[in-house]
Amino acid sequence: MGRVTDLAAFSALLTDEGRDLLAGLRHHDPAQELAVASRLRRSHPAALVSAALGQARLRQRAAAKFGADDAHRMFFTPNGVEQATRAPVARHRAEAFARLGVRSVADLCCGIGGDAVALARAGIAVLAVDRDPLTAAVARANAEALGLADLVEVACADVTEVDVSGYDAVFADPARRGGRGRVFAPEAYSPPLSWAVEAARRAPYAALKVAPGVPHEAVPPDAGAEWVSDGGDVKEAVLWFGTAPGSVRATLLPSGATLTASATPPAPPVRGVGRYLYEPDGAVIRAHLVAEVAARLDGGLIDPTIAYVTADELRPTPYAAAYEITDELPFNLKRLKALLREREVGVLTVKKRGSAVEPEEVRRRVKPKGPHAATVFLTRVAGAPTMLVGRPAAAPEGRG
Repeated sequence: MGRVTDLAAFSALLTDEGRDLLAGLRHHDPAQELAVASRLRRSHPAALVSAALGQARLRQRAAAKFGADDAHRMFFTPNGVEQATRAPVARHRAEAFARLGVRSVADLCCGIGGDAVALARAGIAVLAVDRDPLTAAVARANAEALGLADLVEVACADVTEVDVSGYDAVFADPARRGGRGRVFAPEAYSPPLSWAVEAARRAPYAALKVAPGVPHEAVPPDAGAEWVSDGGDVKEAVLWFGTAPGSVRATLLPSGATLTASATPPAPPVRGVGRYLYEPDGAVIRAHLVAEVAARLDGGLIDPTIAYVTADELRPTPYAAAYEITDELPFNLKRLKALLREREVGVLTVKKRGSAVEPEEVRRRVKPKGPHAATVFLTRVAGAPTMLVGRPAAAPEGRG
């Protein structure tokens, strides 16, 4: 279906008839879609029914990112659901802009408007720009649907031709998907990261959303870099301009805990496995801040190339998950199977770092069975393939 046809179908959803159809589909079961479609086509145009059912499916997918209340008022495209910033992450960034005193933002490559919505809810006026007519129409509809139209102006334009002078800040989220899927090279973004950096430098403040795997050497010297996780999953990296050049930090949502690189990073020792193993949050690892976590825990690394921290004491930290280690074994699945059978382990969590063996293969080979649970880490200790068996550690009594 061509983009003009897509836009016409979307416009039909904004009519009273289209909105009524969507409201009735909020709780529809996709498994019953054929029967629902047949019933609705008796009283509504077939094209409108198809568009409404497609939008209902997108809203159900979007609930995980935006929350059910917002998702079922908003509008989406398939790419928009996939690429939009998760609401807590967008809110975190919008609040950071607000703390800087930013009152207006040029949101370049705005997509379906997730970041524009968060900025507007933080009291910031937004110019949201996207070159695709359908995407821009969806962003405009979302601002209206959420009661933010007074703060969000949507423009369908090429972002490279937009004048950002007069705005307190620029936010840019270049597309990181091409015709063959996800794009990793920053200069393959659309528009390229180098263009976004130059646009950022023309404003008092700026934030550029980039892939979490962006090489540290690609971060401009006049930018600070922040890696953000939400619920333990790394979501993005952000290059900040006008704030703290050269800074590196990891932010963990929903707690908002932030770990910043020290001026002289500590050199953690490599040591034998202690009673506890700490698995740093992915944002901490991407930000290269494992050494800072090890220093806070008075711990060391089990291997110079592996991002696991070990320590003899259990200390609460928001930056890593703690496990109590009960067994350290050379890699041998037969020995692991025997140990798990002896412990009657039926619920097995398998984690890996520095191992070529896949968790699914381990579970298939050891066939866990029994009422107890355990976690096994496939990793290296001082260069040797090793299995560490343990369980999540409870926080020390009386401490957070």
